[in-house]
Formats: sequence, C-alpha cells, structure tokens
Amino acid sequence: MQSSFDRPINGPILGIESSCDETAAAVLDAGGRILAEIVLSQEREHAPFGGVVPEIAARAHLAHLPALVRRAMAQAGIGFADLAAVAASAGPGLIGGLIVGSQFAKGLAIARGIPYLAINHLEGHALTARLPGLVEGGAPFPYLLLLVSGGHCQCVAVEGAGAYRRLGGTIDDAAGEAFDKVAKLLGLGWPGGPALERLAASGDPARYPFPRPLLRREGCDFSFSGLKTAVAQTVAKLPMGALPVQTAADIAASFQRAVADVLADRAAHAMTAMAGQTSLLVVAGGVAANQTIRQALEQTAARAGFRLACPPVRLCTDNAVMIAWAGLERLRLGLTSEIGFAPRPRWPLESLAR
Repeated sequence: MQSSFDRPINGPILGIESSCDETAAAVLDAGGRILAEIVLSQEREHAPFGGVVPEIAARAHLAHLPALVRRAMAQAGIGFADLAAVAASAGPGLIGGLIVGSQFAKGLAIARGIPYLAINHLEGHALTARLPGLVEGGAPFPYLLLLVSGGHCQCVAVEGAGAYRRLGGTIDDAAGEAFDKVAKLLGLGWPGGPALERLAASGDPARYPFPRPLLRREGCDFSFSGLKTAVAQTVAKLPMGALPVQTAADIAASFQRAVADVLADRAAHAMTAMAGQTSLLVVAGGVAANQTIRQALEQTAARAGFRLACPPVRLCTDNAVMIAWAGLERLRLGLTSEIGFAPRPRWPLESLAR
C-alpha cells in the first residue's frame, strides 16, 4: 500500500481531456480543490452520423482546445506561470484526439519548464473517488472499482496510483456500447444511453424476459452481446414501421433492468473476491450515471457489507478534473512522464506501474 501525499506540490495543475468526443480542461489546486472545469461536448457534430467520427473529433479538439484552456485558466484566476504541472489523457482512446491534447500539454510543459504527466484515461476514472470531499469517509487504498463506460466494462482492484489488478472484464461489448446499440434499434439516435434511460422511465421492466448473460457464473467477467442480440430479435418480430411508444419504453426498461442485474451480479462476485481487503465499491464511467444501475449496485453492495461510492454525474462522464487529479496523485509520488511519451489508442489499466 502506498501513500498519495509523499511530495509537496508548489502550485495548481492543469488537466486536459481529449480521448474521445469531449474537449475538456480543468484546474485543481495543490490540495485537489477544483478551481475551474469546462467540458465542451461534440454531440452536435457527431449526431448526424449516429456515433463518433474520429477525424471530426480530432479536428474539433484542435479547433477548440486552446480557447478552452484559456477560459479554464481565467476561471481559476491564475496565469500559466503559476502552474506546477500539466496533465493530459494519453490513452486509451481515439489517437487523433489524444495527439491533439497531449501535444498541447507537452508544448506548455516545455515552454514553462514544468512536469508533463501522460495520464491513462481509465486511471482518471479509477481515482476520481479520491477527490477531497467527494466520498464520505474518503476512499483509501485498496478499493474495488467497477468501471462501466461506452468502451470499457471491468472490475479492478485499485491498490494505489499505478497499481491495478484486473479481476474481470467484458468478453464482447461494453455496457455503454450495448446501451447505444439498443437505443439505435429503438430509433432514439445518438448518444443513446441517456435517451434510453429517459424512455425506460415510463416502461415496464418485466414485460420482456431478456437474458442475463453469465448471471451467477463464477468469476467477474461480463457479456452483453447476447442481450443486445435478444433485443434486436424482439424488435425484428414486431410489425414494420415506427414502434409504439409504450412498446419501445417497455423494451428499453426491460433491457436496462437486464443490464443492471448483470452488473450487480458481477460486482457481487468481485466483492466476494475482495472481502477482507476492502469494504468500498467505487463505480465510475459514463454508465455509472444511470440511476437504475446505481440503485441495483447500492442494494447489492449493502447486502455484501460494502459501501457504494458513485462520483457526481458530471464526473462520471469524460472530464478533465479526473485527469488533473490523477496527475496530482502521480506527481505526489514523483511519477512524471518523458516528454517523448507517445499517445496510445490501447493502454490497459493493469499495465501501469509505479
């Protein structure tokens, strides 16, 4: 186990996030207090295509990042000369956006003569719960992380900054990916997750008995491909044309309940594996914003004698606060990055080392 307060920091840190379709910048002081946070969504640019177009995302990051950083610095009330370090997401993600954000951060680090920190985007999610005041009682190492997003779904033992042990992960689709695909089947457009949750609120979650892949199986792996296929087959059997609103709502609610059941069951297995090591379950990633899933996990955690910690919704989705905080955690340990560090479209969390 390692302390995350080993080395003093002599000023604020700037965080930059550009791994997918949000351009974000944030400034934290040396103690982790948020001085500024800005997120610019690219939803309007990608919606006509039904998903993220990598080239459009990279161009949007390039066009908006400089002004966004200046706004964040002004909001924080500091100048670039006041910064102690700059951190940027360097993977995993879309390589074009990662290059834009990390190159901007490197340029600033070179110009100001300050440390540069290449941050694993997943580590940003993993450490968010440790932001001061975010979780009642704090989030000391080790703890159990359930990371659920559009591209990732895994259970991880978080033993320290840079120290992660994967307990299980998806063997096909991620939960968020399944949400988006089912939303598309229901004609909800993109991004699908929030729209599907809104529709499901008026549906009957018991109307369609969709499968719960791997339910009650040993281990902590996930599978959502079969569930997604079952929904597609159900929709295909319905009369051609626009789905009746109530039918669509019932399908959405039944699908959402199936995902919640699977996530709760897999988390229960992970909590059993971590029993005696920790009693804290942290849920992070965009799908953690879903209230039905939060409720299912809260009930499961309580039965296992765990407390559940979920970041605020704005910190579940991609943001720069988590990148700056992960940078602070690493900087306190003396872990900085070489200026030549190359962004990585694939960068497993468990491959990080102190």
